[in-house]
Amino acid sequence: MTGPWLGGWLRFLDVRLLLDLLFATALGVVVLGRVTEARTLWLLRGYLLLVAFAWVVQRYASLPLTSKLVDALVLACSLTLAILWQGELRRLMELLGTGRIGVLFGNRRRDQLASGSVAVLSEAAGRLSQSRRGALIVVDLGSDLRPEDFLNPGIPIDGQLSVDLLLNLFAVDTPLHDGAVLVKANRILAAGVILPLSRQGLNRYGTRHLAALGLTERFDRCLAIVVSEETGTLALASQGRLERPITSSRLHDLLTKSLALPAGRSVAKDTPDSRG
Repeated sequence: MTGPWLGGWLRFLDVRLLLDLLFATALGVVVLGRVTEARTLWLLRGYLLLVAFAWVVQRYASLPLTSKLVDALVLACSLTLAILWQGELRRLMELLGTGRIGVLFGNRRRDQLASGSVAVLSEAAGRLSQSRRGALIVVDLGSDLRPEDFLNPGIPIDGQLSVDLLLNLFAVDTPLHDGAVLVKANRILAAGVILPLSRQGLNRYGTRHLAALGLTERFDRCLAIVVSEETGTLALASQGRLERPITSSRLHDLLTKSLALPAGRSVAKDTPDSRG
């Protein structure tokens, strides 16, 4: 009894169509699940709906002119999103090229800094600002940073995070003061790290600010504290955005707030300032 009925259903259903829909749905769920910013999520939803509409028109409607117009619209939107999300797409290609696909499906929970470490970073940045000593401190909150992610991975330190150690690393007469200090899990992992520069704001920002933007554009679970050597101005970079000028107490508040936010949310915003 069930044999002919089952065979009829199998002949009726297109197995390839089911697999196509299954894989496309799974991919859409994974992509949407990785996006936490509301505006980006809206754009991505609209784009996926447009792609789905184009697929339906091509497969089930004999409307060649409409199909061409929808294809052109999908192409235009694809190019626009590629420009808007060039940092994210570059990061995706890097992960695929290095075989680190697991990062895409990994836990989005941020690594936690102790409240004492937030106080240490804020105090050190404030004292560096007062003495107008240029500094760049990268705080890794779980971005899976590796040496190949930097232009130069710097010198391994692996020391306990402290105000005195940070001040010594950024002393003017030391060979490591021009690079960045990498902080993770309440420890200083490396110093003298050379970061990739951002292409945005080349005429507005100095090298340290461009380096902070360049790294936080590519890694959404990284923060970068910048102290301008020319003005002593403090800034915090997150998600490719800068908040500046800020005080050490404001920096403390932003660091504390960033630890309470879901991964992918930015606490920084662009404000005008001089070069640093």
